[in-house]
Amino acid sequence: MAKYRINIAIDGHSSAGKSSMAKALAKELNYVYVDTGAMYRGVTLFAMKERIVLNGVVDEQALESALDRLFLTFRFNPNTECSEMYLGGVNIEKEIRSMEVAKNVSLVAKIPAVRDKLVAKQRRMAEGNGIVMDGRDIGTVVLPNAELKFFMTADPEVRAWRRLSELQANGKNVTYNEVLENVLSRDRIDSERAVAPLKQAKDAIVIDNSNLTMEEQYEFMLNITKKRMEEV
Repeated sequence: MAKYRINIAIDGHSSAGKSSMAKALAKELNYVYVDTGAMYRGVTLFAMKERIVLNGVVDEQALESALDRLFLTFRFNPNTECSEMYLGGVNIEKEIRSMEVAKNVSLVAKIPAVRDKLVAKQRRMAEGNGIVMDGRDIGTVVLPNAELKFFMTADPEVRAWRRLSELQANGKNVTYNEVLENVLSRDRIDSERAVAPLKQAKDAIVIDNSNLTMEEQYEFMLNITKKRMEEV
């Protein structure tokens, strides 16, 4: 394995499998994995608890004023071998994966003050290299100089089925149509927002995994990563 540690940016649509691949690569390379989606979900849960988000409407001014009281951290769980999200010292990993949070996260994530706060934190995390970071704007905004960039996508229907299976496995009672509607809505909001919209970086490697198994995708991404590490 190459001695020089690179930063890897993984962007793409919701439920495209970014987190699964990022976690697997980070574990294989002994890199730090940063789930930026969990950070935006954490802010969203905070806003919901503060009743700043009600009925699909965000009070942007109130949320901006409340950001100084927002304390998000990742803590490593040795049992799961994953970093989990904490809000004010409380583990919120399960709460942020709910459909209720998913319905509001794109609305919160498009607010400039929220993005400014989290992007600054994400850049600090990556200063030492050896980071695998996934999200919507990692290769274009957060880490535009990352040595390797992937952009992951899949058909919306495929992503909806995957997300439904994940939710049902966690005991959530939701329907396929609800999940598909959420996937399409998030795609639209993420792509059309004025600040840091979801888009492919010019130097990103595009992976459409609609018809790929996780194993096929992982091997493909790992091989590319190893080659890139040898080149720098």
